[in-house]
Amino acid sequence: MEQKRVKELAVTAAKVRLECLEAINACHSGHIGGALSAADILTVLYFEKMKNLDPENPKNPDRDRLVLSKGHCTGALYPVLALKGYFPVKDLKTFRHIDSYLSGHAEMKHVPGVDMSTGSLGQGLSAAAGMALAAKLDKKPYRVFAVMGDGEIEEGQIWEAAMAAAKYKLDNLVGFVDVNGLQIDGTTEEIMPSEPLDEKWEAFGWNVLKIDGHDLRAISDAVDAAGECSGKPTMILAKTVKGKGISFMENKVMWHGNTPDEEEYQKAKAELTARLLELEG
Repeated sequence: MEQKRVKELAVTAAKVRLECLEAINACHSGHIGGALSAADILTVLYFEKMKNLDPENPKNPDRDRLVLSKGHCTGALYPVLALKGYFPVKDLKTFRHIDSYLSGHAEMKHVPGVDMSTGSLGQGLSAAAGMALAAKLDKKPYRVFAVMGDGEIEEGQIWEAAMAAAKYKLDNLVGFVDVNGLQIDGTTEEIMPSEPLDEKWEAFGWNVLKIDGHDLRAISDAVDAAGECSGKPTMILAKTVKGKGISFMENKVMWHGNTPDEEEYQKAKAELTARLLELEG
């Protein structure tokens, strides 16, 4: 990927983070930490890698699909979809409002561009595997992406889905684990240690790649490499920073589901705006 394109994606990711902050501040509710850590992954997928996406025809049967298994992180998904053109950016200000279609957990019946209703953690990989298997049975070329949290994969259903995906040789399935090291009650190491993740996914029959989850070129290259692996699903372990882009939120467990007060909001907005201006300049 050329450096010019990397810069364009970086600008988009910066806009995603800024819109995420604005949406969560407007409702004083949301999961900002994990949304910010996943923003770069979602940006690269929707704006560079996923094929046959058409906001005018969001149910195009040949489109690549994404399941946000860490479904509480719509603070990142909704800005990506809005900037992609699925619905007006101004609607992000209605996020989590009682009369809004942009609920805290995405609903595929109400939000254009959402491929799976998620929220109860641990279920998304099963749905994604089912979609990928359907593509194989229907001889369709689309790929399916699933984005999980490293706290979420403590759920047993994730590993049931991992076994099934390997059994059916779903090489059209690509998973991401957003490895930010934090979950609602503390560090993943304290709550339920999951490392070595690479060895575990390999033992379950997956092709495994490890990347910096904020390196846009590395994310793109990993998706390409996954497409070259035949006969196995691929899991991309993306090392990230919870709260990425806002200095006082980074690597702080309190920002899993906390929301900024007015002073914190202004400071966060200033930092994100400065970063955007730097990239655009």
